[in-house]
Amino acid sequence: MRHALTAVMAAASFTSIAHAQTGAGAAPPNAIAATIAQDMDGLMTLYRDLHANPELSEQEASTAAKLARRLKAMKFDVTEKVGGTGVVAVLKNGSGPVLLIRADMDGLPVTEQTGLEFASRVKAKTADGTETGVMHACGHDTHMTAFIETARLLSSMKDRWKGTLVMILQPAEEVGRGARLMLEDGLYTRFPRPTHAIAFHDAANLEAGKIGYTPGFALANVDSVDVLVRGTGGHGAYPQTTRDPIVLGARIVTSLQTLVSREQDPFDPAVVTVGSFVSGAKHNVIPDDAKLLLTVRSYSDETRERLIRGIERIARGEASAAGVANERMPVVTVKDEFTPSTYNPPAFANRMADVLKAHFPAGTVSETKPSMAGEDFGRYYRADKSIESFIFWVGGVPAEHMAKAAAGEISLPSLHSPFWAPQADKVIATASEAMTVLATNILKRD
Repeated sequence: MRHALTAVMAAASFTSIAHAQTGAGAAPPNAIAATIAQDMDGLMTLYRDLHANPELSEQEASTAAKLARRLKAMKFDVTEKVGGTGVVAVLKNGSGPVLLIRADMDGLPVTEQTGLEFASRVKAKTADGTETGVMHACGHDTHMTAFIETARLLSSMKDRWKGTLVMILQPAEEVGRGARLMLEDGLYTRFPRPTHAIAFHDAANLEAGKIGYTPGFALANVDSVDVLVRGTGGHGAYPQTTRDPIVLGARIVTSLQTLVSREQDPFDPAVVTVGSFVSGAKHNVIPDDAKLLLTVRSYSDETRERLIRGIERIARGEASAAGVANERMPVVTVKDEFTPSTYNPPAFANRMADVLKAHFPAGTVSETKPSMAGEDFGRYYRADKSIESFIFWVGGVPAEHMAKAAAGEISLPSLHSPFWAPQADKVIATASEAMTVLATNILKRD
């Protein structure tokens, strides 16, 4: 059963930060944190509702409508159904930069096992009709909650900044399509074109409340590649009469490892993983074909192209060596759920990091290594490379769990795990504060 917020809860307003504003320029550093602390009960009510009621990619209609109502109540100019279920909320406050702030809305086809009182019990059908449990196993519920608080803070601080806010709730991040869908539906033509863009992602390898950032490539190109290996089947007792696709597939899997180990510059990271190898149905039958499912990770577009062409070359080369006829060569298909790499222009990333370091206590903000995970936030920069773009991490692991993991006493669940349960109040508070501080710096008054 879906546990939607009551109309009273949805309409409830959080404490204004107006009482904390003094003088010109940014609000005192502790005023933002103090206001977020006062708002936390309401924020956690929203978070628990979002967590208990996730929706799959491109199915986020209820989530979008719920949050759009809140943005309208803050006097944003709100447009719904952009790129499917996406929401664009614009707040103009004089001339100046145009700042895009993004949160993603979709859950994952994962059955939750956190044991939380408000754990998701939602069932839904994927695009191929498979029924599945649904969970915010990547923390998008914390993203949306912090997004709403950031919008509320900034709408209450209009005398502290100047310019235009374009705050977007994006669908389908988990399948790598949401940003593309919004851009194709006129995000940069129907609405003010951004000069800057920021977002955050919760992290399952950082202590709750800590902030990580990466100048340059922060997240990877992600490709899903299918390889259909075609042989000639027959009786398992007479393999000489066949072209065994299982043996050929095994050769292809082994040779693919050399793409990274022998053809890739070790200072340019890449990953080629065969995640599935499916063939045959009976002990004594050699099948006609086998199917390999690959995930391919890279940072630069040049490396991505080289890896994909290498997969095609190795698949055909091994098939030729096995005596497979030209008309039965393997078929390599690059799926359309490509997620492009996310790049933080270094000068802007370091400037944003300096802003955060000056605001938060020493030791809160640190540089982190690039990730081989994917995040389609990078599309907003790729669509217009004049945009100053920055995505950062906010840790969600309780401090005591980090200590136990460091001592080897426990293993930490990763993002996308059915056990991932971030310390949500710290993620939301830290992210709301960080995004508000960054926004007021980007949109600062002279």
